[in-house]
Amino acid sequence: MASVNPFNRSDSEEEAERRPNETVDTERSPSDGAPGPPPGNPFSPSADAEPPTLLLSSNRTSPSGEGIISVSAAATSAMAGSAETRVSVDVIAAQLLRDQYILTALEFHTELLEAGRELPRLRDYFSNPGNFERQSGTPPAKDQVLGPGGPLNRAGSISTLDSLDFARYSDDGNRETDERVAVLEFELRKAKETIQALRANLTQAAESEVPSQERKNFKSSPEIQEPIRPLEKRALNFLVNEYLLKNEYKLSSITFSDENDDQDFELWDDVGLNIPKPPDLLQLYRSCGSTLTSPRDKADAAVGVDFGDLPGNCTGHEPPKKPDLSQQQQTEVVQELEYQLNLLNSEKLSLAEQIKKLQSEIQTLKKSVSTPPPASLDLGSQNSPHPSTSSTTNSCSTNPPPVPPTDNGQYLDIRGVTEAENDLAPASAQNTSQPHLQACNKVTSRVQFDQPNRKLSPAFQQALLSFCRMCSDSRLGAEVSRIADSEESVMLMLGRCLPHIVPNVLLAKREELIPLILCTACLHPEPKERDQLLHILFNLIKRPDDEQRQMILTGCVAFARHVGPTRVEAELLPQCWEQINHKYPERRLLVAEACGALAPYLPKEIRSSLVLSMLQQMLAEDKADMVREAVVKSLGIIMGYIDDSDKYSQGFELMLLSLGDPSERVVNAVHQVFIPAFAAWTTELGTLHTSLIPSLLARIEKLLRQGEHGLDEHKLHIFLSALQSLIPPLFAVVLQNAPFSSRAKLHGDIPTIEVTRFPRPASPLQDMATIIGSREMLSALLLLYDHQLEHEGTTGWESLLWVVNQLLPQLIEIVGRINVTSSTCVHEFSRFFWRFCRTFGKIFTNTKVKPQFQEILRLSEENVDASAGNGILTKATVPIYATGVLTCYNQEEDRKLLVGFLEDVMTTLSLSHAPLDSLKASFVELGANPVYHELLLTVLWYGVVHTSALVRCTAARMFELVLRGMSEALVDRRAAPALITLCSGPELSVRISTIPAFGTIMETVTQKELLERVKMQLASFLEDPQYQDQHSLHMEIIRTFGRVGPNAEPRFRDEFVLPHLHKLALANNSQSVESKRIDIAIHLFEAYSALSCCFISEEVMVNYFLPGLRCLHADMEQLSPEHEVILSSMIKECEIKVENRGIADAQGSISIASSLVGEDAKTKFLSKMGQLTTSGAMLANVFQRKK
Repeated sequence: MASVNPFNRSDSEEEAERRPNETVDTERSPSDGAPGPPPGNPFSPSADAEPPTLLLSSNRTSPSGEGIISVSAAATSAMAGSAETRVSVDVIAAQLLRDQYILTALEFHTELLEAGRELPRLRDYFSNPGNFERQSGTPPAKDQVLGPGGPLNRAGSISTLDSLDFARYSDDGNRETDERVAVLEFELRKAKETIQALRANLTQAAESEVPSQERKNFKSSPEIQEPIRPLEKRALNFLVNEYLLKNEYKLSSITFSDENDDQDFELWDDVGLNIPKPPDLLQLYRSCGSTLTSPRDKADAAVGVDFGDLPGNCTGHEPPKKPDLSQQQQTEVVQELEYQLNLLNSEKLSLAEQIKKLQSEIQTLKKSVSTPPPASLDLGSQNSPHPSTSSTTNSCSTNPPPVPPTDNGQYLDIRGVTEAENDLAPASAQNTSQPHLQACNKVTSRVQFDQPNRKLSPAFQQALLSFCRMCSDSRLGAEVSRIADSEESVMLMLGRCLPHIVPNVLLAKREELIPLILCTACLHPEPKERDQLLHILFNLIKRPDDEQRQMILTGCVAFARHVGPTRVEAELLPQCWEQINHKYPERRLLVAEACGALAPYLPKEIRSSLVLSMLQQMLAEDKADMVREAVVKSLGIIMGYIDDSDKYSQGFELMLLSLGDPSERVVNAVHQVFIPAFAAWTTELGTLHTSLIPSLLARIEKLLRQGEHGLDEHKLHIFLSALQSLIPPLFAVVLQNAPFSSRAKLHGDIPTIEVTRFPRPASPLQDMATIIGSREMLSALLLLYDHQLEHEGTTGWESLLWVVNQLLPQLIEIVGRINVTSSTCVHEFSRFFWRFCRTFGKIFTNTKVKPQFQEILRLSEENVDASAGNGILTKATVPIYATGVLTCYNQEEDRKLLVGFLEDVMTTLSLSHAPLDSLKASFVELGANPVYHELLLTVLWYGVVHTSALVRCTAARMFELVLRGMSEALVDRRAAPALITLCSGPELSVRISTIPAFGTIMETVTQKELLERVKMQLASFLEDPQYQDQHSLHMEIIRTFGRVGPNAEPRFRDEFVLPHLHKLALANNSQSVESKRIDIAIHLFEAYSALSCCFISEEVMVNYFLPGLRCLHADMEQLSPEHEVILSSMIKECEIKVENRGIADAQGSISIASSLVGEDAKTKFLSKMGQLTTSGAMLANVFQRKK
């Protein structure tokens, strides 16, 4: 492998791209345009292959003043000869390096880098440390020619580019210390390189440990096993260890490493430097049965040495000297390497003879099998002697031998006829040989070459042409040495080259290769190569991001459109199947997305079997949410193209499986893509309203039957959400099967659809216009739909009659069976009916839905007191009808209907002493939306002014539910006056019912004036003598204080709640009725337990909290010993807190230990509080002091 010579480089591609309209000709003379420069020009191509150049000015010191004068003179003459000639930057760089203007060249290189125009010549020069070595010993003679790597005097500002630290070097001062460090770093790096070179020599020496006589014996007798060499052993050890690690045999790898402790398995260079790393064991095993490689390849692999370092290489440069090796050592190394080279050459000749024999046998077999085509050329024949150039031309045009029709590496090959002609091409081969051979291949001699009238012997001509430096002894050289002459040949060449190009492209830019890979995979004739290219495509990027996956998928779709379903099944699907369990989720995501993108281009049998099974497996097994999300979307696409009705049950099970996924994004994908696509398929099958929806309803009913003691709300949500997503397809079925569907016309004045006509769809697939086909068609159908319902009825309209007579009654029956106290179930069904009524329209809701609910609820006056008519009012039918049906439309008449219904329900339930759960559920569901706060206050005001105390009590209770989310202005303007009005009534029960609502105001409102009014009202309850003996009032106040105290304003808690709790606890000590006393004590205990977690000041703790606890402790000693144990612990902890605070105040800081004690006490107390549900004996044991 020859080293890179910076002086034999052409102009950079960047320079050519930046000046596309200018001619960059390094071989044209600026004076007369002759193809060569003047003979007297010291910068002629014979010396440096560069034209006269302009020298960049530099203010730095040059190595020699004469150089400046001579070069300047040359530059002046060049400028005089042609003022308009543009000199390329490469020529300038070459001139600077040639005349040793190193600093100027470095500055020039830096400026080009900053401008984004890196020059290969300068990059190679400054990255080569050998150009900056300081030679030791005697200086060179004056007549000695120094190349670019000649000795340089070390200057403080000179450094190689790869070790240059721009943050450290500057021109603004003396930086001798930093420069010395840089020099030492450079010398250290050179020392390491010398060590590596020595190890490389030792590696090669180890190869020749087996005596030559023994090698001959091994060659002559192949059955005798040649003993393993040290280098081979180390290489195999490395590969075996690598295999163990890759396949998770970690313990075996550790043991193996211990047994070979003299080898570093983390560094391949430890095996032997300059030895190329072979493929891993798996690749070696797979390729062990492949065809033999060429002798050239074998020679390269066996030598394993960079031939640019050998003295026999014709590079025109001396090999780099190793400064630390003596002359004798170098001589021994050279002799050893020459000996190895002779051995390899002999082996090469023997293998070449074997190849000749095999090729001759192949040609004989070909001739015996078929007659060769007349117009073809066999450049691979190696049986004839080497002809001259002229004889080759004649043979091409007169008697062309046959050539195989497929690519075998033997067409348009400038390497010549035999293996020995690798070095035969003349210096002008790059300009003449390729078109010459093209003409031969096409049996046309459009290009003629002048043959010299000379009588050179073929041997002399071959030896003469061997001095032309061409490289065809490598894979890349073989590709460069031949040019394809057809599209098929181009595809074959791309198929060979792309696997070597892809690994060397940056990961961030590999998507640029996708078009090239796909075109080659589409057009390549060999299935094995196509499979390799598609494998490269799917493995192009280790973890492709979203944009890169889109590019790959776009390419896959383009490939599928081009090649058809058969090749998609045979070539693309196996790539997906291979990566279905890849360790990176991005790769599995690519597979999932590819299955959906390729669905339209697959055979229908594969689409509904293999692809469906692949996606089903990934849905069930993949752990990544984003992969399962993509799987669900691809399943939806499959459902849009599937036409096998037998797969309906499998699709239904997939829908239920994906709906039960724990990831919210997967469930969203089900509703957005899968269910609409599945519903569209069932619509075509005619099973949407006959099978799919009834199946979901049956599962809901079964769930309700099984969950009488504990309903599985998650499963109910799954089924009900699926039903909700099926509402748009169901309405589309109703419209498309209507009696008027054939009369829908798109011409004429079609009114636009109101934006609020339908609920906002979860995805475009749930948009009614998308399902029907267009907004114009939907508008025309809606116009006929409303007219039909309003004027002509539903006779003969089977799909709508099924909705009215079967679906609605079944849904209302299910609603009546759910638990009204489950806010989740009420909310789910409420949203379902809301979307259902909004989708089917206002006329349908008023004429078909509301009458069925009203018939069941029976809110007429004669049924107010009848116990038989109140059962349904206590179930979930009431809140779902109020919040799901009556709120669909928000016009004045709709609001009046909702207000009237709630007033009737409140009156009916109150007068019949029925549970208020259904009314509470209605208020909670409506109160969550601020739009209905005014409406709810209107309903409550109706209860406030009602004549019945029962209705007023119910209204007072309902205030507590609606105040939490209400604005303070509305509370101040309407809610507080209504509560004060209730308190002014004569009935004590009504006043007591207002206490929770007052407590909620204290908990949620911050307006001071309103808080003072509420505080005054609560104080009147506690301090007014008429309420002194009202046991139920005291219990309600204590319960309210315990609920709102922790969240109320601290001032209200400290100045009002805790002092009054102390008074109530003190009064309870003198209570004579034991039942009342224990009721008050238990409520006080719960209130104090809740308030103990709040921050209480020391003053309040000493004056109110601790005294109240002690009073309560006195009651519990007599009434409830298990509570007394907890109270004792609470009192003790509070006393410790007070003591610790006193100590902290005295010391001026908070003691960490005391705070830990306090926190530990709180933790102990809360954990014990959580065990109150256990028996009294267990409670007593919990708080026993440790002995």
